[in-house]
Amino acid sequence: MESDDVLFWSKATGTFLVSSALLYIAWKKMKSKASNKEHPPDTVIVHHLGRGPYAPSLTPYGIKLETYLRMAKIPYKNEHGSASSKKGKYPWIEYNGECLSDTEFCIEFLNDKRGIDLDRDFTVMERGTARAFQKMLEENTYWAFALDRWVYNVWEACKAMKVPSLAGYYVRRQVRNNTYAHGIGRHSSDEVYHIMELDLKALSDFLGNKKFLLGDKPCQADCSVFGIIGNAYWQSFGSPVESAVKKCRNLCDYCERMKQTFWPDWDECITHGHTKEATK
Repeated sequence: MESDDVLFWSKATGTFLVSSALLYIAWKKMKSKASNKEHPPDTVIVHHLGRGPYAPSLTPYGIKLETYLRMAKIPYKNEHGSASSKKGKYPWIEYNGECLSDTEFCIEFLNDKRGIDLDRDFTVMERGTARAFQKMLEENTYWAFALDRWVYNVWEACKAMKVPSLAGYYVRRQVRNNTYAHGIGRHSSDEVYHIMELDLKALSDFLGNKKFLLGDKPCQADCSVFGIIGNAYWQSFGSPVESAVKKCRNLCDYCERMKQTFWPDWDECITHGHTKEATK
């Protein structure tokens, strides 16, 4: 390669790297910038990435947290934007000047602050069973869903969720790394889907004909179950996850029941396939 060519490509590469670094720094500052707005006392401010096309959040944990707030009858307001928590997690909350991230810690904090126990009518054994199913879904099934959306079918998901291709590329790489470290990402896609189907069957078998996870009354774990299964039910965009969930008729009925019970304003909280803005 001639010296002029070497000089040109060196400059081009340097410009690209510097530009990328500057964009990354600006992006990190934007993400870490907390809200300076004044909020009503005793009101939970929920920071989301945004409403989804067919469910109220782009993530199952957004649905989980907001369902909990509705179930517990806690006043809250949504703040949609890109500002992440100090842990880099979404969603996160502000409450009377305190900031918390990770939905489970948020829920524990609010339960303690407001004296709430959504599981007071259930036995110790029932509570333990509910937690076991919640953790199966959050720590195992969720990652199968993540691989389906952000690795196996990433470009279809980006198109459906209006995520820029470049962002999709980075999310895909991150999910690959995270699932490899978890262990489930070391399996083939057929093996991952097999694991997912066994989890769904276990949940479906346990749910049976019950209205909610533990019976006629919802428990706290229902928020998480609904968040993860509901996100897959409404927002898998024709992937194998959608067909697997819809094979379990009682899981579909459960999602519709949770929606009817806690989300009477559902249509106001989604973008209807990005054809309109969510009004709540």
